[in-house]
Amino acid sequence: MFDRCLLVSAVLFSVLATELAAEDNKAGYEQASAVLRKYCQGCHNADDREGDLSIESFTQLQRGGELGRSFIPGDAKSSRLIRVLTGAAKPAMPPEDNEKPSEAEIQILRDWINAGARGPEGAEPAMDLLRTPQIASRSERRAISDIVASPDGRWLAIARFSSIDLLDAKSGKAVHKLTSHPGKVNSIRFSQDSKSLVAATGVSGLYGLAQVWDVKSGKKGRTFKGHRDVVFSAVLSPDGKIVATASYDRMIMLWDAATGKQLRVLRGHNDAVYDLDFNSDGTVLASASGDETIKLWRVTDGERLDTLGQPQGEQYVVRFSPDGRHVVGGGVDNRIRVWRFTSKTKRQINPLIYARFAHEAPIVALEFSRDGGQLLSAAEDLSLKAWITPDYVQIYNYARQPDVISGIAVTDGDAFTVARMDGSTATSKWIVPNQANRAVQVEENHAAVDVSEMNQVKEAEPNADDMPQLVSAPATIAGVVNAAGGEPDVDVFCISAKKGQRWVMEVNAARSKSQLDSYLQILDAKGQPIPRVKLQAVRDSYFTFRGKDSNTSNDFRLHNWEEMELNEYLYCKGEVVKLWMYPRGPDSGFKVYPGTGNRYGFFGTSPTAHALQEPCYIVEPHHPQATVHPNGLPVFTLYYENDDDARRKLGADSRVNFVAPYDGDFLVRLTDVRGHGGEDFKYTLNIRPSRPDFKVTMSGLNPTVTAGGGREFSVKVDRIDGFDGEVQVHIGGLPPGFHATSPLTVQAGQNVALGVIHCDPDAAKPTPENAKSSVAHAVATIDGKDVERPLTGLGEIKLAPKAKVVVRLAPLDKNAEPNAPLEITIRPGETVKARVVATRDGFGGIISFGKEDSGRNLPHGVFVDNIGLNGLMLRAGQNERIFFITAAKWVPETSCSFHLVAGVEGKQTTQPVMIHVRKPKH
Repeated sequence: MFDRCLLVSAVLFSVLATELAAEDNKAGYEQASAVLRKYCQGCHNADDREGDLSIESFTQLQRGGELGRSFIPGDAKSSRLIRVLTGAAKPAMPPEDNEKPSEAEIQILRDWINAGARGPEGAEPAMDLLRTPQIASRSERRAISDIVASPDGRWLAIARFSSIDLLDAKSGKAVHKLTSHPGKVNSIRFSQDSKSLVAATGVSGLYGLAQVWDVKSGKKGRTFKGHRDVVFSAVLSPDGKIVATASYDRMIMLWDAATGKQLRVLRGHNDAVYDLDFNSDGTVLASASGDETIKLWRVTDGERLDTLGQPQGEQYVVRFSPDGRHVVGGGVDNRIRVWRFTSKTKRQINPLIYARFAHEAPIVALEFSRDGGQLLSAAEDLSLKAWITPDYVQIYNYARQPDVISGIAVTDGDAFTVARMDGSTATSKWIVPNQANRAVQVEENHAAVDVSEMNQVKEAEPNADDMPQLVSAPATIAGVVNAAGGEPDVDVFCISAKKGQRWVMEVNAARSKSQLDSYLQILDAKGQPIPRVKLQAVRDSYFTFRGKDSNTSNDFRLHNWEEMELNEYLYCKGEVVKLWMYPRGPDSGFKVYPGTGNRYGFFGTSPTAHALQEPCYIVEPHHPQATVHPNGLPVFTLYYENDDDARRKLGADSRVNFVAPYDGDFLVRLTDVRGHGGEDFKYTLNIRPSRPDFKVTMSGLNPTVTAGGGREFSVKVDRIDGFDGEVQVHIGGLPPGFHATSPLTVQAGQNVALGVIHCDPDAAKPTPENAKSSVAHAVATIDGKDVERPLTGLGEIKLAPKAKVVVRLAPLDKNAEPNAPLEITIRPGETVKARVVATRDGFGGIISFGKEDSGRNLPHGVFVDNIGLNGLMLRAGQNERIFFITAAKWVPETSCSFHLVAGVEGKQTTQPVMIHVRKPKH
C-alpha cells in the first residue's frame, strides 16, 4: 500500500544520469556525489557519521573520517575512498549484503579524483535534489493518495502526487489547487478549527517535509523540513500549536507551528512510522509503525508512555476514538485491535480489549464517525466494512471496491466519501445500527414437555431411513445394531415434538459392555440434519508445542493466545471447547472447561484428538438462521448429532440435548460410528424430556482446625440436563468460636467453590454434642423456581493446638486497625495489591501458597498475577509480602470471599476476605 516505487525510480534514474554524464566525459563533482549518495549516504551523513565520515557535502567529504582523508586529489589508486569500494582496503564498502557500485560507477569516482577532485563551482548543489526525466502519465485520472473533510464540514481536500485539490464540500466545486509539493502527498489533515491544512510529502530516499496551507486563501504557510526520507503522516495538535511529522526514517518530530522551530525528536521505533494521531486534548500522540507496534508519547516532554506490542504485522493506521476511551490500530496482520486508553499522563499499561479479524488483506484505513458510534475499515482486498462501537462488532460489508481505498472523509451528515488509488471517489450512507442485519446470538425459548410414564419400546425391523419406526415419546427403546448382509444397520425412530420443547436422547451401550460405539443424529422428517448453531470464526490460530488427546483439559498451547479471552469458544476440527484459565507462565497453555479432569465439549460436540499445528479458531455463536457478515474466516454450522457425550458422563455413549425448532415430526437416527454391527451391538435409547437439576457434594469433611487457624473445604455441583445457574450453599450449626464461609456460592457455569472453616484463637474444644451439629443445604433457581437440596454438613469438627505457622491476609496499610474487616475492591481490567503475613512459631522454612491456583475461590476471571515460575510464596525467614490480583476486562460485578492456603502445617488457610468486583471508572 505504501508506495516505495519512487525510491526504486530514484535509484534507476540516478544511475542513468550518472552513466550519461560519464559518456559525456564530464567527471565532475555532481556526478561523483550522485554515486556517493546512492551507496554511502545512508550510513555516512551528518546524523549518523559512521566512522566519523559524512559525504553530504564536499566540505565534509574533503575533511574525511576517523581514518584520515577520503581521497588524494590526482591519485585515485591511493585514495581510501576507491580502495574500500574495490576491496583493496578493509573494511570493504558498502557492507556485506548491501548493493555495491558497478565498475562504471567506481570509474566515475576515479576520473573525478584523477582530474583533481575539484569541488562544485559556485554554491554546493542541494543533496536533496532528485534529477529524473519527466515522464508523462498515460492515465486520464490521477491517483488519489488521501481524502479528508474539515471538522466544520465546509471543505473537502483530495491529495494526489504533488498537489491537493480543495473543494467546497456541499457543491463539490474546486476552490483552490495547492501545488508545488516535491512528491506524492501521502496524507492530509485539517486543523481542528478548519482553518489550516497540513500535508505530508517528500522524496523517497532524500528528504521529507510537512507543508501547512491556509484553507481560505489557498496560500502556502510554513514548511517543516528535517526528515531524511519521505514523511508519511503529518498532524496538527487540537489547539493548532504543534505539528507532528512521521517518516520512513523511523523518526517522529514535533514542531512549533507558529515559529517552525523543532521542539523534539521522538526516537524508539525500529521501522518506518506510517501514521500519527493526537488524542482529543493533544497531550498524547499515537504512532503506528512497520516495527509491528503502536506507541503512545507524552507531547510535553516526548516521554514514551507505552508500547502496544500485540500486533503481528506492520501497523499502517492508528486512531483515538472520539470519546477518548480507546486506541484503535490496524495493519498487515488483517486485524483491528482496540486498547483501553489509560496512559493519559504517566506510564501505564493500556490493556488490549478487542482483536477483531477484519479483512483478508492488510488494513489501510480506519475512520470513526463524528459521534464515535461507528468505525469504518478498508483493506487491500478492496473491502470496506462498518463496525459498531464500543464493542467493535461488524455490522455491514459494503460492496467490493474497484480499487484500494486510500482515504475516507467523514462529515457530520449521514454519508461519507471514500477515495481510491485509481483516482475515483464515491459517497456512501452510514448504516443505521438498529436496521443493520446483525447476527443474532443463540436464543432458545423452552416449552414444557408433558411428562408421563416412559413408554417401553422394543426396536422392530425394518426401521431404516426410508421407513422409521414410530415412537410415542417419552420412551425407552431396547434394540441392537445388526449387520445384515455385511452392511451396517441403521435404526431410525420417529417422534413428534412442539416448538421449544427440550428433549434428551441418550444411549446406554458401552456402559453395559456392548460392542456398540454409538453415533446419534436428530434429523427432520425428510432425513436432513437440523442446524443447532452457526459459529463464525473471528480469530485464526493453531496448536503449538504439542497436540492434544481427547481428554486433557489443560495446557492448550495456541498461536497468538495473547489475543484470546476467557469464556471464548475455540473450534478445533468439529470440537468446541471453552477457555477457562489463561496460560500462567512461559511453559504453560490455556485450561479449558471445566478446568480439571476430562474436558467438556460445547454445543454437543464430542472431544477428539488434535495434531500439532492443526488449525483452530476462536468462534462466536449465532442463531443457525442468522446472516453473518463475511470476515475472511470460516463459518461452521453444527447439527444435532453426537458421538461421545460432550460432558463425559456417559463415557463413549452418545447424548443429544435437542430443542425442537418447530412443531412437527423428527427422526432419531442411531448407528455405530465405525460402521460395525452384530448381535453384540445392543443398546438402550432413552428419549425423555429435559429436567434441569443439580446435585451437590462436599469435600474436606471432619476437619481438624488449629486454634486461630483454618482448613479448606469444597463443594462441587453436578449439573444435570443443561442447568447452568448459580448455586448457594448455606452452612450453620457450628460449635462456638468456629466459623465457615456461608453462603458459599458456586458461580453460574462453574462446578466448584472453596470455603474455609476457621476458629478463634481462644475457641473451646467442641463437645461431643456440638462437634457434629453443623448443617448445610444448597439452593438454586431453576426455571424461575427456588430448588433446595439438603446436605450432610461438615461432619465432626475437632480442635488442634496452635500451629507453628499462622497466615493471614492483612491491609496494605500497616497502621490500619488490625481487627477491622478486610475488603478488597477491584475493577475489570485492573490489577490491585494485597498483603499476606505469616506468624512463625519455630518454623523458618519456605511457605508456598501454590501457583496458578494460589488465589482460592476468587471470582472466575480474577486471579493472582505475576506469580513467576515458583508461584506465590514466602521465602525462608520471610514473614510478609505484597502480591497482585488482576481482574479480566469482562468480569461482571460480584462479591465473594477468597483465601490462601499455605502448603505447610497441614495446609493452613488464611481467614476468608471479601473481594468486590465493581464497574470500571470512566
